[in-house]
Amino acid sequence: MTVDACVRREGDASILFDADAFPQVGTCWFEPDWWRAAGRLRMRQGGRAAIGFLDTSAGPLVLRHFRRGGALARLFGDRYLWLGLERSRGFREFRLLAALRAHGLPVPVPVAARCRRHGAVSYTADLLTRELPSAVTLAERVRAGQATRDDFAAVGALLARFHAAGVYHADLNAHNIVWSDEGMHLLDFDRGRLRRPARDWQQANLARLKRSLLKIDDAAVDFERARWTPLLEAYAAGGAAA
Repeated sequence: MTVDACVRREGDASILFDADAFPQVGTCWFEPDWWRAAGRLRMRQGGRAAIGFLDTSAGPLVLRHFRRGGALARLFGDRYLWLGLERSRGFREFRLLAALRAHGLPVPVPVAARCRRHGAVSYTADLLTRELPSAVTLAERVRAGQATRDDFAAVGALLARFHAAGVYHADLNAHNIVWSDEGMHLLDFDRGRLRRPARDWQQANLARLKRSLLKIDDAAVDFERARWTPLLEAYAAGGAAA
């Protein structure tokens, strides 16, 4: 699948969008209050900020506003240093998602990204993607006691596919791995990129995922045997070094 991406200027904003599938997208599509006024906004807390689920004329979409985490959030909030359109957070993630889908990897469909300038040195960013129907995260399955050995093996096989393709995920955790009516997907590629496959960063990705699972499931009986071992075995069988 390829994306015919175009850039449109609207005031202080630039919008990168799929011109074939979503020509009607404008800057108002990135405003939660606009959707709320129309009664077509559903909110959910996710990560650093609320995620908006939109009922649009183009189908259900997910709106994410980029925010900083950690100590920088207190200083800069949702502002980022301006280094050019193509280096803005939303544009970079849109381009990466489009490239991954072109390679047949299961990631959300990118719809549009907005970069909004704030003076000469800063900007804010937003991203629209297609909503995955009936999505359930690995974290939700674990908390509900529904995650099986086969689920963890499926996660290992999925990660092997991404790592074999050189896909680096900057925040690999149990909330960004989902099952939906369209199968398993990996979400949230902010600061992600394509790299030469290498054991060091791949193992660091896996270690980050393991830490997130232990935070959710620290009381699990025999975590290594029941959860982590089947994941690593499937990961290695998929051609990645465990």
